[in-house]
Amino acid sequence: MKIQENKAVLIHYTLKNDDGEILDSSEGQEPLAYLHGHGNLIPGLEDELEGKVVGDVLRVSIPPEKGYGLHDSGQIIKVPKSKFGEVEEIAIGMQIEAHTSDGQRVFTVQEVAADTVTLDGNHPLAGKTLHFNVSVQNVRDASPEEINHRHVH
Repeated sequence: MKIQENKAVLIHYTLKNDDGEILDSSEGQEPLAYLHGHGNLIPGLEDELEGKVVGDVLRVSIPPEKGYGLHDSGQIIKVPKSKFGEVEEIAIGMQIEAHTSDGQRVFTVQEVAADTVTLDGNHPLAGKTLHFNVSVQNVRDASPEEINHRHVH
């Protein structure tokens, strides 16, 4: 059975950066389950998996435009330290969830100054080429409930 829209798919994957450093992997764990064609993976990886079958192994490099997007300097903001209320220590790399006009967003602390904190609203992998090693473990028809809920149960 080929991977296509409305198929429930199990994959094992390893994600590396340009330097070959492993950023994430399912090896040694349960395979990743996703519903194909419903935006559950980054677009470039989903495109590469289209038409593959159980047993297929692929190595793909996904450019930022088909991954987590280009790094957008407009997503970097400075906020007064006073906005952090009772947070005892604000550290570089710390992730903070905040309510914005666009809904809940995650920001990463980029810099801490005397009175301000610089936050980056880009995904940590924005602007990065992503290198995946993927093996297809299982492909099946998704249930009507999975399709309705847009994810594998």
